[in-house]
Amino acid sequence: MNRHQDFLRQEMCRVGRSLFERGYVHASAGNISVRLNDEQGGGFLITPTDACLGFLEPERIAWVDADGEQQSGDRASKTLALHRRIYQAEPEARCVIHTHSTHLVALTLQGVWSEADIVPPITPYFVMKVGHVPLIPYHRPGDPEAAERVAEAIATARRRGVPIRAVMLERLGPNVWHDSPANAMATLEELEETARLWLTVSPRPAPLNEQQIEALRRTFAARW
Repeated sequence: MNRHQDFLRQEMCRVGRSLFERGYVHASAGNISVRLNDEQGGGFLITPTDACLGFLEPERIAWVDADGEQQSGDRASKTLALHRRIYQAEPEARCVIHTHSTHLVALTLQGVWSEADIVPPITPYFVMKVGHVPLIPYHRPGDPEAAERVAEAIATARRRGVPIRAVMLERLGPNVWHDSPANAMATLEELEETARLWLTVSPRPAPLNEQQIEALRRTFAARW
């Protein structure tokens, strides 16, 4: 294990523990992966199947090569195919996090704002830090079809000129990605907080208007 990979393993454990301790994940639900460059050994790191993110051990995190063949660690998460498909579809993604965050899952059970946007743009930081989040219809955990639907959503968003950082798997939870574990975690936190606000504030707030959103685009390069 080289020092670059060792740092990322430690960071995955730190992020997993933080998410677990704050209730974003529970039991063995959820997974984290990181894309490795050649200097880091190539391929991907991903949390093991049925692992609790609050108690990850760096040396037990699975290392798979670019073809998905396991090289070391415990058996890779069953969501490996989905993570790899996200990396293939989104070259900027360096880390993918999946959780079963309570308010986001509850939102899909109650009914999302729309299939194209599971929650409306009700806060500036949601627009700036998260952006559009489409709903992916329910598939069983690990179903390859879900991975294809996610890749299609990423491609569609790119064609529209508004790349996405997250999708919501109906009844399962969000998949978010960014350029580091810390930034992916921050994206997840903002998304879950927005879902909590949308579900609990009554009466529900109006979305930001187009003029307000345009100001966020100009000032902060918001993806909306």
